[in-house]
Amino acid sequence: MEDRIITYGGQAVIEGVMMRGQRAFAIAMRAPDGQIVVHKEPLDAIYRSGITRIPFVRGVILLWDALGLGMRALTIAANTQTGEDLKLEGPALYFTLGLALVFGIGLFFLLPAGIGGLAENYLALSVWWSNLLEGIIRLALLIGYLWAIGFMPDVKRLFMYHGAEHKTINAFEAGAELTPESVAKFSREHPRCGTAFILTLVLLSIIVFALLGPLPLFWRLVSRILFIPVLAGISLEYIRWTANHLNSPVVRWLIKPNLALQSLTTREPDASMLEVAIHSFQTMRQAEQELNL
Repeated sequence: MEDRIITYGGQAVIEGVMMRGQRAFAIAMRAPDGQIVVHKEPLDAIYRSGITRIPFVRGVILLWDALGLGMRALTIAANTQTGEDLKLEGPALYFTLGLALVFGIGLFFLLPAGIGGLAENYLALSVWWSNLLEGIIRLALLIGYLWAIGFMPDVKRLFMYHGAEHKTINAFEAGAELTPESVAKFSREHPRCGTAFILTLVLLSIIVFALLGPLPLFWRLVSRILFIPVLAGISLEYIRWTANHLNSPVVRWLIKPNLALQSLTTREPDASMLEVAIHSFQTMRQAEQELNL
Protein backbone atom coordinates (compact mmCIF):
# COMPACT_ATOMS: atom_id res chain seq x y z
CA MET A 1 0.00 0.00 0.00
CA GLU A 2 2.83 2.44 0.75
CA ASP A 3 4.19 2.18 -2.80
CA ARG A 4 0.75 2.92 -4.13
CA ILE A 5 0.49 6.01 -1.97
CA ILE A 6 3.81 7.59 -2.93
CA THR A 7 4.15 6.45 -6.52
CA TYR A 8 1.18 7.73 -8.44
CA GLY A 9 0.09 11.26 -9.13
CA GLY A 10 -2.12 12.98 -11.62
CA GLN A 11 -3.18 16.27 -13.08
CA ALA A 12 -6.23 17.44 -14.92
CA VAL A 13 -5.59 18.91 -18.38
CA ILE A 14 -7.88 20.34 -21.05
CA GLU A 15 -10.62 17.72 -21.46
CA GLY A 16 -8.27 15.05 -20.20
CA VAL A 17 -6.12 13.68 -17.38
CA MET A 18 -2.39 13.11 -16.99
CA MET A 19 -1.18 10.32 -14.70
CA ARG A 20 2.45 10.08 -13.60
CA GLY A 21 4.20 7.03 -12.17
CA GLN A 22 7.82 6.41 -11.20
CA ARG A 23 9.08 5.86 -14.74
CA ALA A 24 6.41 7.05 -17.17
CA PHE A 25 3.45 9.35 -17.60
CA ALA A 26 0.34 9.09 -19.73
CA ILE A 27 -2.32 11.49 -20.93
CA ALA A 28 -5.82 10.45 -21.94
CA MET A 29 -8.02 13.06 -23.63
CA ARG A 30 -11.19 13.41 -25.63
CA ALA A 31 -10.62 14.03 -29.33
CA PRO A 32 -13.12 16.21 -31.26
CA ASP A 33 -14.87 13.04 -32.49
CA GLY A 34 -15.47 11.92 -28.90
CA GLN A 35 -12.92 9.09 -28.95
CA ILE A 36 -10.36 8.76 -26.16
CA VAL A 37 -6.80 9.37 -27.37
CA VAL A 38 -3.85 8.36 -25.20
CA HIS A 39 -0.26 9.54 -25.19
CA LYS A 40 2.52 8.01 -23.09
CA GLU A 41 6.19 8.83 -22.56
CA PRO A 42 9.02 7.79 -20.24
CA LEU A 43 9.78 10.34 -17.54
CA ASP A 44 12.99 12.34 -17.67
CA ALA A 45 16.05 10.84 -16.03
CA ILE A 46 15.76 13.23 -13.07
CA TYR A 47 12.88 11.13 -11.71
CA ARG A 48 15.18 8.11 -11.51
CA SER A 49 18.28 9.91 -10.26
CA GLY A 50 19.71 9.94 -6.75
CA ILE A 51 18.29 13.41 -6.18
CA THR A 52 14.85 11.88 -5.58
CA ARG A 53 16.24 10.38 -2.37
CA ILE A 54 17.54 13.65 -0.89
CA PRO A 55 14.88 15.12 1.44
CA PHE A 56 13.92 18.77 0.91
CA VAL A 57 16.22 19.18 -2.10
CA ARG A 58 14.21 16.69 -4.17
CA GLY A 59 11.02 18.59 -3.51
CA VAL A 60 12.11 21.85 -5.11
CA ILE A 61 13.69 20.27 -8.20
CA LEU A 62 10.92 17.76 -8.82
CA LEU A 63 8.30 20.46 -8.29
CA TRP A 64 9.84 22.61 -11.01
CA ASP A 65 10.07 19.65 -13.36
CA ALA A 66 6.48 18.68 -12.57
CA LEU A 67 5.35 22.18 -13.57
CA GLY A 68 7.10 21.73 -16.91
CA LEU A 69 5.55 18.30 -17.31
CA GLY A 70 2.13 19.77 -16.67
CA MET A 71 2.65 22.43 -19.34
CA ARG A 72 3.73 19.75 -21.82
CA ALA A 73 0.61 17.76 -21.03
CA LEU A 74 -1.57 20.81 -21.61
CA THR A 75 0.11 21.40 -24.97
CA ILE A 76 -0.36 17.78 -26.08
CA ALA A 77 -4.02 17.87 -25.03
CA ALA A 78 -4.61 21.19 -26.79
CA ASN A 79 -3.01 19.89 -29.99
CA THR A 80 -5.23 16.80 -29.93
CA GLN A 81 -8.42 18.68 -29.24
CA THR A 82 -7.89 21.61 -31.63
CA GLY A 83 -6.12 19.77 -34.44
CA GLU A 84 -3.38 22.42 -34.40
CA ASP A 85 0.33 21.92 -33.88
CA LEU A 86 1.12 24.20 -30.99
CA LYS A 87 4.72 24.11 -29.79
CA LEU A 88 5.57 24.77 -26.17
CA GLU A 89 8.99 23.37 -25.41
CA GLY A 90 12.53 24.50 -24.68
CA PRO A 91 12.88 28.26 -24.08
CA ALA A 92 9.20 28.90 -24.84
CA LEU A 93 8.13 26.40 -22.19
CA TYR A 94 10.35 27.84 -19.49
CA PHE A 95 9.45 31.40 -20.43
CA THR A 96 5.77 30.52 -19.95
CA LEU A 97 6.54 28.84 -16.64
CA GLY A 98 8.55 31.89 -15.59
CA LEU A 99 5.65 34.22 -16.33
CA ALA A 100 3.28 32.02 -14.35
CA LEU A 101 5.67 31.96 -11.38
CA VAL A 102 6.15 35.73 -11.49
CA PHE A 103 2.39 36.22 -11.39
CA GLY A 104 1.96 33.70 -8.55
CA ILE A 105 4.82 35.10 -6.47
CA GLY A 106 3.64 38.67 -7.00
CA LEU A 107 0.02 37.98 -6.09
CA PHE A 108 0.40 35.47 -3.26
CA PHE A 109 3.73 36.49 -1.70
CA LEU A 110 4.84 40.04 -2.52
CA LEU A 111 1.43 41.73 -2.33
CA PRO A 112 0.57 40.35 1.14
CA ALA A 113 4.14 41.02 2.33
CA GLY A 114 3.94 44.60 1.10
CA ILE A 115 0.62 45.19 2.86
CA GLY A 116 1.94 43.60 6.05
CA GLY A 117 5.11 45.70 5.93
CA LEU A 118 3.19 48.93 5.37
CA ALA A 119 0.83 48.07 8.21
CA GLU A 120 3.82 47.46 10.49
CA ASN A 121 5.37 50.82 9.58
CA TYR A 122 2.30 53.06 9.45
CA LEU A 123 -0.10 51.39 11.88
CA ALA A 124 2.63 50.61 14.45
CA LEU A 125 1.78 46.89 14.43
CA SER A 126 4.18 44.49 16.09
CA VAL A 127 6.15 42.08 13.92
CA TRP A 128 3.94 39.21 15.07
CA TRP A 129 0.71 41.00 14.16
CA SER A 130 2.01 42.26 10.81
CA ASN A 131 3.11 38.75 9.86
CA LEU A 132 -0.24 37.36 10.97
CA LEU A 133 -1.98 39.98 8.83
CA GLU A 134 0.26 39.05 5.90
CA GLY A 135 -0.58 35.38 6.34
CA ILE A 136 -4.32 36.02 6.59
CA ILE A 137 -4.23 38.12 3.40
CA ARG A 138 -2.23 35.41 1.60
CA LEU A 139 -4.67 32.72 2.68
CA ALA A 140 -7.68 34.86 1.74
CA LEU A 141 -6.19 35.56 -1.70
CA LEU A 142 -5.61 31.85 -2.28
CA ILE A 143 -9.12 30.81 -1.26
CA GLY A 144 -10.71 33.75 -3.06
CA TYR A 145 -8.78 33.05 -6.25
CA LEU A 146 -9.73 29.36 -6.31
CA TRP A 147 -13.36 30.20 -5.51
CA ALA A 148 -13.56 32.87 -8.24
CA ILE A 149 -12.00 30.88 -11.09
CA GLY A 150 -14.31 27.98 -10.23
CA PHE A 151 -17.17 29.94 -11.83
CA MET A 152 -15.48 29.91 -15.24
CA PRO A 153 -17.02 27.16 -17.44
CA ASP A 154 -13.67 25.83 -18.69
CA VAL A 155 -12.23 25.77 -15.17
CA LYS A 156 -15.34 23.98 -13.89
CA ARG A 157 -14.71 21.18 -16.37
CA LEU A 158 -11.02 21.16 -15.44
CA PHE A 159 -12.00 20.72 -11.79
CA MET A 160 -14.37 17.89 -12.79
CA TYR A 161 -11.47 16.08 -14.46
CA HIS A 162 -9.43 16.79 -11.33
CA GLY A 163 -12.13 15.00 -9.35
CA ALA A 164 -12.05 12.09 -11.79
CA GLU A 165 -8.29 11.81 -11.37
CA HIS A 166 -8.56 11.67 -7.56
CA LYS A 167 -11.38 9.13 -7.65
CA THR A 168 -9.38 6.86 -9.95
CA ILE A 169 -6.27 6.91 -7.77
CA ASN A 170 -8.34 6.38 -4.63
CA ALA A 171 -10.09 3.40 -6.26
CA PHE A 172 -6.76 1.86 -7.30
CA GLU A 173 -5.24 2.32 -3.84
CA ALA A 174 -8.31 0.62 -2.35
CA GLY A 175 -7.91 -2.32 -4.73
CA ALA A 176 -11.27 -1.67 -6.39
CA GLU A 177 -12.22 -2.48 -9.97
CA LEU A 178 -11.36 0.38 -12.32
CA THR A 179 -14.67 0.93 -14.05
CA PRO A 180 -16.63 4.21 -14.16
CA GLU A 181 -19.38 2.71 -11.99
CA SER A 182 -16.91 1.51 -9.35
CA VAL A 183 -14.63 4.57 -9.38
CA ALA A 184 -17.60 6.96 -9.06
CA LYS A 185 -18.17 5.74 -5.49
CA PHE A 186 -14.81 6.99 -4.24
CA SER A 187 -13.87 10.34 -2.74
CA ARG A 188 -12.75 13.39 -4.74
CA GLU A 189 -10.27 14.15 -1.96
CA HIS A 190 -6.69 12.89 -1.93
CA PRO A 191 -4.00 13.71 0.66
CA ARG A 192 -1.22 14.09 -1.91
CA CYS A 193 -3.00 16.67 -4.07
CA GLY A 194 -1.29 19.83 -5.28
CA THR A 195 -4.00 21.82 -3.52
CA ALA A 196 -2.82 20.34 -0.23
CA PHE A 197 0.75 21.36 -1.04
CA ILE A 198 -0.25 24.98 -1.74
CA LEU A 199 -2.26 25.33 1.47
CA THR A 200 0.57 23.77 3.50
CA LEU A 201 3.04 26.22 1.97
CA VAL A 202 0.82 29.20 2.79
CA LEU A 203 0.25 28.13 6.40
CA LEU A 204 3.92 27.29 6.90
CA SER A 205 4.90 30.72 5.55
CA ILE A 206 3.09 32.41 8.45
CA ILE A 207 5.32 30.60 10.97
CA VAL A 208 8.60 30.91 9.06
CA PHE A 209 8.23 34.59 8.19
CA ALA A 210 7.29 35.45 11.78
CA LEU A 211 10.57 33.92 12.93
CA LEU A 212 12.54 36.27 10.67
CA GLY A 213 11.72 39.22 12.93
CA PRO A 214 11.48 42.88 11.86
CA LEU A 215 12.87 43.70 8.41
CA PRO A 216 12.90 46.84 6.23
CA LEU A 217 10.23 46.65 3.53
CA PHE A 218 12.76 45.91 0.77
CA TRP A 219 14.34 42.99 2.62
CA ARG A 220 10.93 41.80 3.72
CA LEU A 221 9.95 41.42 0.06
CA VAL A 222 13.30 39.85 -0.89
CA SER A 223 13.06 37.33 1.95
CA ARG A 224 9.65 36.18 0.71
CA ILE A 225 11.15 35.29 -2.67
CA LEU A 226 14.30 33.67 -1.27
CA PHE A 227 12.37 31.47 1.15
CA ILE A 228 9.96 30.06 -1.44
CA PRO A 229 12.28 27.09 -2.29
CA VAL A 230 12.75 26.39 1.42
CA LEU A 231 9.01 26.48 2.08
CA ALA A 232 8.35 24.34 -1.01
CA GLY A 233 10.86 21.70 0.09
CA ILE A 234 9.44 21.49 3.62
CA SER A 235 5.84 21.45 2.36
CA LEU A 236 6.47 18.59 -0.05
CA GLU A 237 8.18 16.52 2.64
CA TYR A 238 5.21 17.18 4.94
CA ILE A 239 2.76 16.03 2.25
CA ARG A 240 4.82 12.86 1.70
CA TRP A 241 4.95 12.19 5.43
CA THR A 242 1.20 12.62 5.97
CA ALA A 243 0.41 10.44 2.92
CA ASN A 244 2.51 7.65 4.43
CA HIS A 245 0.92 7.88 7.90
CA LEU A 246 -2.80 8.05 7.14
CA ASN A 247 -3.50 5.34 9.71
CA SER A 248 -2.70 7.82 12.48
CA PRO A 249 -5.72 9.71 13.91
CA VAL A 250 -3.45 12.73 14.47
CA VAL A 251 -2.40 12.79 10.82
CA ARG A 252 -6.00 12.43 9.65
CA TRP A 253 -6.84 15.45 11.82
CA LEU A 254 -3.87 17.44 10.49
CA ILE A 255 -4.83 16.97 6.84
CA LYS A 256 -8.47 18.02 7.26
CA PRO A 257 -7.81 21.63 6.08
CA ASN A 258 -5.94 20.31 3.02
CA LEU A 259 -8.80 17.99 2.12
CA ALA A 260 -11.40 20.69 2.76
CA LEU A 261 -9.74 23.09 0.30
CA GLN A 262 -10.04 20.43 -2.41
CA SER A 263 -13.79 21.09 -2.40
CA LEU A 264 -12.87 24.21 -4.38
CA THR A 265 -10.51 22.52 -6.84
CA THR A 266 -12.49 19.37 -7.59
CA ARG A 267 -16.01 18.82 -8.87
CA GLU A 268 -18.08 15.66 -9.22
CA PRO A 269 -17.16 14.17 -12.64
CA ASP A 270 -19.50 12.47 -15.07
CA ALA A 271 -19.03 8.92 -16.35
CA SER A 272 -17.23 10.04 -19.53
CA MET A 273 -14.63 11.91 -17.45
CA LEU A 274 -14.09 8.91 -15.21
CA GLU A 275 -13.55 6.83 -18.33
CA VAL A 276 -10.81 9.23 -19.47
CA ALA A 277 -9.10 9.17 -16.06
CA ILE A 278 -9.17 5.35 -15.98
CA HIS A 279 -7.69 5.16 -19.49
CA SER A 280 -4.91 7.52 -18.43
CA PHE A 281 -4.10 5.53 -15.31
CA GLN A 282 -4.14 2.16 -17.08
CA THR A 283 -1.95 3.48 -19.91
CA MET A 284 0.56 4.81 -17.41
CA ARG A 285 0.60 1.48 -15.57
CA GLN A 286 1.17 -0.39 -18.82
CA ALA A 287 4.02 1.95 -19.75
CA GLU A 288 5.60 1.40 -16.31
CA GLN A 289 5.43 -2.37 -16.76
CA GLU A 290 6.97 -2.17 -20.23
CA LEU A 291 9.88 -0.10 -18.92
CA ASN A 292 10.46 -2.55 -16.08
CA LEU A 293 10.95 -5.47 -18.51
